Amino acid sequence: MTDTRTASQEVQGEILNMVRKSQDAVVDAIQHWADAVRSMTLSMPTPSLPYSDKLPKPEEFVANAYDFAEQLLASQRKFAENVLHATTPMLATKNGTNGTSARKADSQAK
Repeated sequence: MTDTRTASQEVQGEILNMVRKSQDAVVDAIQHWADAVRSMTLSMPTPSLPYSDKLPKPEEFVANAYDFAEQLLASQRKFAENVLHATTPMLATKNGTNGTSARKADSQAK
């Protein structure tokens, strides 16, 4: 079991490393693009959009989106754990045990 867990963690680490490198490359490309656009638009007038002062700042928008995603992920994790807990007696029966200990523990908890 430990070998499987270690291998899984190594694969996850490699995937995260690859994602980080890809993200760094994209940020670098966007930075170069933004620098090029900025140099071309310095002489152009800035348009004034109505109600633009009412819009959230980009930093606020990103923070709010990730705060929401965090809450959603936590909710999904709790849901998955509850489903797993609810199906444990059935899984114990399928795995070759008779499930009586799981049923006894469940009835004692009630």
